[in-house]
Amino acid sequence: MKIVVTGPFAAGKTTLIRTISEITVLSTEKGITDETRSRKSDTTVAMDFGRITIDRDLVLYLFGTPGQDRFDFMWEILGEGMLGYVLLVDAERPDSLDEAVGIMASFRKMANVPFVVGLNRTEGIDEDEERRIRDTLDLEPHIPVVPCDATDRESVKAVLLALLYAVVDSLDNAAAAQA
Repeated sequence: MKIVVTGPFAAGKTTLIRTISEITVLSTEKGITDETRSRKSDTTVAMDFGRITIDRDLVLYLFGTPGQDRFDFMWEILGEGMLGYVLLVDAERPDSLDEAVGIMASFRKMANVPFVVGLNRTEGIDEDEERRIRDTLDLEPHIPVVPCDATDRESVKAVLLALLYAVVDSLDNAAAAQA
C-alpha cells in the first residue's frame, strides 16, 4: 500500500517516517539557504521513503512530500497511486494549520482517497481545538484528527492505524455500493 505523508514545512513528516520505518529512510534533505533556516537546518526537496511491514500480506510504503510550496510539483508525482494520506500539522505553530489548507486542497483535487489529519507535537486535543481544526480545514465529521508525537513509535502507529481503518472503510463502502 502506498501512503503519502504530507503537510507544511517543518511539521514533522521526515521525523514521522524515520520513527516508524523498518528500513533506513531514503531522504532527499538539503541545507536551507533562505529565511526559513531559523526553524530548521535541512528541508526535504524531493521525497522521503520508508517502509513498514504490517504482516506478510500488508506492507506500507511511506512517501513523504516536501512541505515548501516551491517543491509542490512533487505532491502530484508522489500522490499518484496512493491509497491514502496523512496530513501532518504542527500543533505548536499556528501558521502550520493555515499552510495545510492549500496542501489539502491540492491533494483533494488529485485523488479522492481517505486521509487523516495528524496533529504533531501534542498529546491530546480538546473539543474547541478540534472544532477549530475541522473548521479551518473544512473536514467532514468522519475524518479522524489524531494527536501525535512524530518521535514516538506508538504515537505514529496510532496515526497510521487510523488511516488504515479509513482505507478499509472506504473499500467496504465501495464494495457495498457495487453489490
